[in-house]
Amino acid sequence: MKALIISIIFSCIASLSLNAQEVYNTIHTKAKETVENPNTASVLRDFNQFKVDALDYLLIKMREQMPDSTVSFLDKQALALNNFMNLYTSNILQLRNEPKVYMIEVVKIFMDASYSNPLFNDADKDLVMTYYSNGDSMTRFSLDTDWQRAYVAASFELKKWKENGKAVTK
Repeated sequence: MKALIISIIFSCIASLSLNAQEVYNTIHTKAKETVENPNTASVLRDFNQFKVDALDYLLIKMREQMPDSTVSFLDKQALALNNFMNLYTSNILQLRNEPKVYMIEVVKIFMDASYSNPLFNDADKDLVMTYYSNGDSMTRFSLDTDWQRAYVAASFELKKWKENGKAVTK
């Protein structure tokens, strides 16, 4: 668990100091290296596999649907994905000793933020919802996500949820 926290903190610090043109490649490379490392804890591997898949999907879809988009846009989406995942992870870790219902609520907040903020409006729901529909996955998010908007939405909903005394929704 300590290794997971240290990895998350390192990822946050590293991603903030990168040049704009290096963000996507660096986040993708680090996530892929983590997935391929046989010594990586399974939870950390799963989180990073989602990052790899989401970044690959993002790159492919941008080439298909937004061929004139800039590298900067891709980098901003990659950084937002990384920040989204870091925010999610830190909140899940903070709730590990709280009632399970709190963790379920936080997962729902992030799932909704991901699903409610599509970037491409992809009609291939089987692909887009691969992680989202998998009840065993810790990363139940849509691949078709505008990560910048999803990060803002999740941050806002988390703040509201915490201010309301972690009220459980139905």
